[in-house]
Amino acid sequence: MTSAQPRGFGRHLLAPLDWLDGGYAPRVLAAARRDDVAGIDLDNVSAGYGDRPAISGISGRFAPASLTAVIGPNGAGKSSLLKAIAGTLPLQFGSIRCAARAARDFAYMPQQAELDRTFPISVRDLIALGAWRNFGAYRRVGNDVFDRVAEAAASAGLGGYLDRPVEGLSVGEFQRALFARLLVQDAAVILLDEPFAAVDERTTEDLLRLIGRWHEEGRTIIAVLHDLDRVREFFPQALLLARSCIAWGETAVVLTADNLARARDVMQGRGDRRAAS
Repeated sequence: MTSAQPRGFGRHLLAPLDWLDGGYAPRVLAAARRDDVAGIDLDNVSAGYGDRPAISGISGRFAPASLTAVIGPNGAGKSSLLKAIAGTLPLQFGSIRCAARAARDFAYMPQQAELDRTFPISVRDLIALGAWRNFGAYRRVGNDVFDRVAEAAASAGLGGYLDRPVEGLSVGEFQRALFARLLVQDAAVILLDEPFAAVDERTTEDLLRLIGRWHEEGRTIIAVLHDLDRVREFFPQALLLARSCIAWGETAVVLTADNLARARDVMQGRGDRRAAS
């Protein structure tokens, strides 16, 4: 070993492969308690794209084990809020405290339009990626993972689809596969961006049952939705956005005619953006 080599180089050559692989973190997850990491706190959060703000001045808390729908007119910043919480959209101002993300006990499912379905991968391998943190980039996927994959696929209604290429799935089947991947990931916090977009009613009902199961298990779930009737029926908490917070709390209190009209007015430039009390 020469003096030009970085300090500790030889030690790291003998270390486990997790020195090279930031995605591998089973010990971190084992040490973290779900109720310690499942809350999310937003303090005056603003985020956007370049100089254009998408969300502004949002403060509040997603409590552990809460089930919240994020709603609002088109362009209200709903997807941007989820990206900011997930850490894929940099903040312009404020802060987000999400211990689950730091503990790698966190899952984010974007809209289907943001995913490349032409990559040559089978349904089995796509679902197995939910267990990435347990094997990372360099380790063999164990039989226990594929057992969990088969169980998750069955729960999502894809028991006979594991050998099919992802590219050949319908929109609804692909969404089921993404939910099965979330089942394998087993995260304390789950973000869902328009999980029912362009899927049929039967698929929506099946996926809602999985969300209900996660809620019963004490996970924190945040979903961007457009169907207000479905929000009223299945989601006890709601956050109404119009680039800033119009109302946040119990769904029946948030989804009033006045609040919805105010959100529309703000997006059309006819109202203020002060948070509702």
